[in-house]
Amino acid sequence: MLSGRRYRLVLSPEQAQMCGEFGNICRAVWNTALHQRRAYRRRGAWMNYAPQCAELAEAKREYPWLTAAPSHVLQQTLKDLDKACREHGTFTVRWRSKARWSVSFRFPMGKLIEVERLGRRWGRVKLPKLGWVTFGWSRPLGVEIRSVTVSRKGAHWFVSFLVDDGAATPERHAMPDTAVGIDRGVRTAAVTSDGDFHDRPFVTDGETTRYRRLQQRLARTRKGSANRRKTVAAMNRIMGRVTGRRGDFCAQTAARITAKNALVVLEDLKTKNMSASASGTVETPGVRVARKRGLNRAILDKGWHRLELALTSAARYTGTRVVKVNPAYTSQRCSACGLVTENNRESQAVFRCKATGCGHAAHADVNAAINIKHAGGQLVSACGDLGISRSVKQEPVSRATGRTPP
Repeated sequence: MLSGRRYRLVLSPEQAQMCGEFGNICRAVWNTALHQRRAYRRRGAWMNYAPQCAELAEAKREYPWLTAAPSHVLQQTLKDLDKACREHGTFTVRWRSKARWSVSFRFPMGKLIEVERLGRRWGRVKLPKLGWVTFGWSRPLGVEIRSVTVSRKGAHWFVSFLVDDGAATPERHAMPDTAVGIDRGVRTAAVTSDGDFHDRPFVTDGETTRYRRLQQRLARTRKGSANRRKTVAAMNRIMGRVTGRRGDFCAQTAARITAKNALVVLEDLKTKNMSASASGTVETPGVRVARKRGLNRAILDKGWHRLELALTSAARYTGTRVVKVNPAYTSQRCSACGLVTENNRESQAVFRCKATGCGHAAHADVNAAINIKHAGGQLVSACGDLGISRSVKQEPVSRATGRTPP
């Protein structure tokens, strides 16, 4: 089974300078090749990896600075661009900005990479043109190395190994009859149908105050100045710690949930669309932008998409099946009687069914998680019930007028 192993590098000043140079060359190759692809598409023609790779060999003779980076690293950059254009579209793929893009490059020939362990806590890897590079040995590496990626995050460099760890997905979960539904929210990161609340603060009050002051300082600095670079570096250090805590939380939560459940049911949430900015929209230009901005930050802070990726990754080792269902009406439906009405949810945390003779009361997120679990892989209909047929509790709507007929 393919898995990733990430370690922190300890580079000499010369090696760090070379890594930065390799990243800048890869960025230039990416942007130039993307510009060429877009120019071809505007003329109604196509450009792909093979001709661009041949032109890269010719460009090295004209521009000697391209030879500073290993050839297979630049070829891998063109392969990554070709894959991105085929999957997302030539005009959708983004440029690699010097200010916003984090430096990274990949050595695709993992069989030629040599790795040695120096002790209990240290190891070293031999990379083309960089030589032996030391890294902290924080976890077992694996059996077979497929590729190696060097990246920079803030002031630190990291090396990531794509390895075959020799594990295989179990044909059956250890507890095959178990299932759980997960409701992701902005107050609590994840609430399960079993009544478990998974959450933790990712940023401290002191870090929030410090980051706000750095933002104010950044607004007063001049673009391109040394003070601006120092301020951005300080902001990146804070956000790096926050991102690390969020990643640890998602990985640990996913490991606990998949170890106990053979089926995990999630809402099919489009996080990218849900966290899009409200400014400049046709419907409400500039209206409620601040409120929407706060909601976007809460969604991104809880790491909804990252938790979904962690569950998918952890499920490979336990044999858990991860299913996504339609999120419509899961927070308004009573998990006891099935009544769907917006009056059921009295507040953010309180759910009380308004059906006569029911009166079911529970935590709103737990009730939603139970509804998600009951969906069990079936699409939730737009009328609000878990089956395929229309709910008998809702009157039909006219397709012509969009209203309920008299």
